[in-house]
Amino acid sequence: MGPLNREGRPPGALSKRLPAYAESAEAAQGVAAAQTQTSRATSTHFIQIEVYQTMLTNIPEVKLGIIAVSRDCFIISLSERRRAAVCAECAARGIDIYECKTTVENERDMLRAVDEVKSAGCNALVVFLGNFGPETPETLIARHFDGPVMYAAAAEESGGDLIDGRGDAYCGMLNCSYNLGMRHLRAWIPAYPVGTAEDIAAMIQDYVPIARALIGLSKLKIITFGPRPQDFFACNAPIKGLYELGVEIEENSELDLLVAYRAHAGDSRIPGVCADMAREMGEGRYYPDLSERLAQFELTLLDWAEQHRGSREYVAFADKCWPAFPEEFGFEPCYVNSRLVSRGIPVACEVDIYGALSEFIGLCVSGEAVTLLDINNTVPKDMYETEIKGKYDYKLNDTFMGFHCGNTPLCKLCNDAAVKFQLIQNRLLENGNTPDITRGTLEGDIAASQITFYRLHGSADGKLQAYIAQGEVLPVKTRSFGGIGVFAIPEMGRFYRHVLVEKHYPHHGAVAFGHYGKLMFELFKYLGITDIAYNQPKSLPYPTENPFV
Repeated sequence: MGPLNREGRPPGALSKRLPAYAESAEAAQGVAAAQTQTSRATSTHFIQIEVYQTMLTNIPEVKLGIIAVSRDCFIISLSERRRAAVCAECAARGIDIYECKTTVENERDMLRAVDEVKSAGCNALVVFLGNFGPETPETLIARHFDGPVMYAAAAEESGGDLIDGRGDAYCGMLNCSYNLGMRHLRAWIPAYPVGTAEDIAAMIQDYVPIARALIGLSKLKIITFGPRPQDFFACNAPIKGLYELGVEIEENSELDLLVAYRAHAGDSRIPGVCADMAREMGEGRYYPDLSERLAQFELTLLDWAEQHRGSREYVAFADKCWPAFPEEFGFEPCYVNSRLVSRGIPVACEVDIYGALSEFIGLCVSGEAVTLLDINNTVPKDMYETEIKGKYDYKLNDTFMGFHCGNTPLCKLCNDAAVKFQLIQNRLLENGNTPDITRGTLEGDIAASQITFYRLHGSADGKLQAYIAQGEVLPVKTRSFGGIGVFAIPEMGRFYRHVLVEKHYPHHGAVAFGHYGKLMFELFKYLGITDIAYNQPKSLPYPTENPFV
């Protein structure tokens, strides 16, 4: 997907429903033309393949509103003028925001203002202290509004207007935060929450993806088909934390999925999906005889999502994919999983519930397709010496390979990606012979990109914890199999030992394609996560780091 548009949301990511398919190959061509956009590529290996990208359909649209507050001993017009200036700056940035005309001075005003923004369809709110502000009514807004709330305050504009033009919002923000704390109300307060209209508009631009994630989590259901594979305890952490976040979960058996899959045999939509797959991959990059099975499975998951979303608006899956899956279904599900996440519907491998949760968060924050990878293997020293050292400013232990069998979306892979077979499962299930049931992985090197490696996880004792590390995928050929890339994160070796190992994280990490650490850190703070780890510089030792080494 492309970058966020000027409103702070991904282009086309407005629909809450899942994609529909035409009931014939011919009709599918029209569907693809209406629902997809083309990403151009050159012939270079490390440029992403030209693909048809379906727009995200499973993340919220943020409808912002702004309420100005004013303490009754200050001039109300000062707060209203400053509110109008913020809205003008938002418009200049392409941010759509509803300007509430009710300015809050007391609790009755507060109720009227909240009713006004609700009637306008707002699902995220900015409370703007245009002057000192009335601390009780302004904080009660967060209690009465059903959605995320941001607080920010006006800076003084001119040294020549410090009589009637002085608002003292710098002071008022302190009492505002104090009152939010006393009422145990959560709100997002930016890193430095006081500024000019231009400053506040920039804060609001950062707030939009945070609000999108918060809205999405409050209406998310994670659907699982398990249990986890044997000896994969790490991929099934305690689910108590999900309920603390407001996320619902529906746990099913792999057998339930098999029954539903068989019921989709002969579905009239299958030819349309096959045509879409062929158009996406291109000649010679897929197995035509396998497409019908994969299309049947894709429709099974999409229909299950629609039929089982219940009271929730957004869905994510965490599915078992081996060892029984290929034998009973007749394929590997990886390519289908990659197609769904490119539309904003995560399908985490190996029943990794918190992996699915993390992917959904990344989709909401970045507005782009994400992936879930194993923190898999080291980069060989000879490969580092010839292809990385002296070309990129990384030590050997800053690098590693991120891998999964084939779930990374095509739009994030290099231009020689193709649907292949799972080599390890082929050895296990087909004795290394001509692959059949182990086909269905989407394989290729991950295209060079900035990345954020992150995870929100439930620890063994039921507590929520998270990590965030920014880095990049290097344009270095992996010479390996699967969906795989050479990753580089500053001080990865120390981060690996003192965060991933020390805090008992599993081997799966989510990947967002860009640097989103600032926004994710703020989101996790809003969610009440107190343990947020990151790749600390060498000058800042970890608590468990031996100072004598």
